[in-house]
Amino acid sequence: MASCVSRFLGLHCGVGFTPPAPRQFRPVAKISVGQRMPPFTLRDQDGTLVNLLDFKYKPLVIFFYPADNTPACTREACAFRDSYQEFKKAGAEVIGISADGQETHKEFRQKHHLPFTLLCDSSDKLRKELEIPGEFFGALPGRETYVLDRKGIVRMVFNDQYAAEQHVEEALKAIRTMTKRGFGG
Repeated sequence: MASCVSRFLGLHCGVGFTPPAPRQFRPVAKISVGQRMPPFTLRDQDGTLVNLLDFKYKPLVIFFYPADNTPACTREACAFRDSYQEFKKAGAEVIGISADGQETHKEFRQKHHLPFTLLCDSSDKLRKELEIPGEFFGALPGRETYVLDRKGIVRMVFNDQYAAEQHVEEALKAIRTMTKRGFGG
């Protein structure tokens, strides 16, 4: 037991104080590069059940975002929209996933002319299964993007809550690399 200095508050602690062990923080999700994405089935903005296997044999970009109609999420979705033809040209498909319901997704998709499917993970079941880290002690759902090859193997994971548009840039880089290496469409 020794004295300590708080890094956050600048407080000095007396002799006999043992600071708590640092909290374990998981900065990335459970699924990593080289692993197979676990199967899932979710409803889209129209209420249709969509299964991961529906995208078998083509590269897939899956971006998880916190909520429809928020500034950063709108910028991210619109950046995917603006680059959608580049993804299609490479043989890839794009889907977005958040906890929002079908009606919210439908309105968001129409309002911003999004050409890709939005899936409803209303109970955050998939987000929890993948252990996508949130912000502010879990109060804000995490923003994470996966790129899968045509066999469903994860080839890229990108997590950055605040650089929403960078998710598109990173996904495009991964798709282009996969196409060059023969993992693409």
